[in-house]
Amino acid sequence: MKVVAVKNFDEMSQYAAAVISHQVKEKPNSLLGLATGGTVVGTYKELIKDHGQNKTSYEQVHTVNLDEYLGIEKNHPNSYHHFMMENFFSHININQDNIHIPNGLAEDYEEECQVYEKVISELGGVDLQLLGIGVNGHIGFNEPGTSFNAKTHVVELEESTRQANLRFFNSIDEVPTHAITMGISTIMKSKKILLLISGKSKAEILEKVINEGVTETIPATVLKNHPDVTIIADEEALSLVDAEVKRGFAHDKEEFTRTYLLSD
Repeated sequence: MKVVAVKNFDEMSQYAAAVISHQVKEKPNSLLGLATGGTVVGTYKELIKDHGQNKTSYEQVHTVNLDEYLGIEKNHPNSYHHFMMENFFSHININQDNIHIPNGLAEDYEEECQVYEKVISELGGVDLQLLGIGVNGHIGFNEPGTSFNAKTHVVELEESTRQANLRFFNSIDEVPTHAITMGISTIMKSKKILLLISGKSKAEILEKVINEGVTETIPATVLKNHPDVTIIADEEALSLVDAEVKRGFAHDKEEFTRTYLLSD
């Protein structure tokens, strides 16, 4: 597991976008696993900028999103489908038929989960999976205690997760209690994984991910078992990590972006 230390949210976003853009250029028909939330908004802005300036094409790209709330139709302003359209898809030249997001209003949720797994498999598996992390260590909506063997499934959201998402709703009663999420085993089958972590609110969980063993009580620790994971973390997120440990992290953002540069 490689940890890249960057200064702030903007540098994190630029680095992540450079990695994703490089993946698309190297393999134009990549299957990208995408995430939602405030952590990835800057990355999508950088990718949109790159698309406009450097004409990086998404015409052959397929995408699969990590999750979606249950009980919210896709055009609802707080659905993850709406988030992706507003923050990324409507600004690039992606084929709308190549976009895959779980259906939060499916008549049969178990069948929807099985269909989603089949879509990922038939597309050859995720080439690069983008992740954020919850304050409780969840990846996707895989809450603490989720089996590492879980495939795409329905999950009941922890209160801490619902409180974290309250800022997008008028009241806690409006925040959904359940979601469909890619399972941990599904995520772990991705060829490459990119985990973005920014801000003081994520410092405690990042320190645990780095220093503690692999445990289902902190789902993100499973990433230590993956052969190709890069964590991009800013100074605030790394603030609780021991200084000597941090000296072993990569600080090669400038070198990387010189090679795969998103133009200014």
